[in-house]
Amino acid sequence: MAIISELFDLEGSKVLITGGGKGLGKVTALALAEAGCDVSILDIDLPSAEQIAGEINKMGRRALALKADVIRKEEVEKAFATTAQEFGRLDVCVNNAAICINEAAENVPEELYDRVLDTNLKGVFLCCQQAGKIMIPQRSGSIINISSISSRLSTFPEKHSYYNASKAGVVLLTKCLAVEWAGHGIRVNVLSPGYTWTDMISMMAHLFPQWQARIPMGRVGDPREFVGAIIYLASGASSYTTGSEVIVDGGYTAR
Repeated sequence: MAIISELFDLEGSKVLITGGGKGLGKVTALALAEAGCDVSILDIDLPSAEQIAGEINKMGRRALALKADVIRKEEVEKAFATTAQEFGRLDVCVNNAAICINEAAENVPEELYDRVLDTNLKGVFLCCQQAGKIMIPQRSGSIINISSISSRLSTFPEKHSYYNASKAGVVLLTKCLAVEWAGHGIRVNVLSPGYTWTDMISMMAHLFPQWQARIPMGRVGDPREFVGAIIYLASGASSYTTGSEVIVDGGYTAR
């Protein structure tokens, strides 16, 4: 019996990824396509999404590139409806879109606070909501929300308390939805990466030496190092896993 190939089989699965044009979202989109999935890429930057969709099409898989701002309910609804119409179903939803801006708490303008919380928490909720509406009638589906180790502790020396709060909200939202939708055959889990080399944090590269000094493995992560966890959560290998947080951080939170 081919247990491993059966458990991790994603051939023909239909996937939607938010923020799929860059960083971890880009790597995830390409990896899932390589695993045999058709992928719908939602991104506020349409050219980036189109570029990744083109690469996926060259692999022989179907790909959609859709422009959507995850804080706009009407845009989210349209993107999910288009995905469901084109693919016929939705098996996996990866909520990856997020922003992080470094600013001391005493100086954070209300507009910046609202933008970060809206994108990182409201956006995840709106996308989970639409995924749930598609998956509940199917009686199946896997939702993977991307949080951060910033949800578990006060990070230093960077200052973004409001970002940390938004990511902590994603973890609890995940647990609540996992319980609420378990009876519908939907699994909802969260992946919390540690410090990772992406476009989002490359602007804080001057802090890397301080981060690396606190990471037991002595380095920041590469986006490819999270693919294994995503494949696990997307596939039947995690059929009894819901409401769980998978932490991949080089040992940072184990200190």
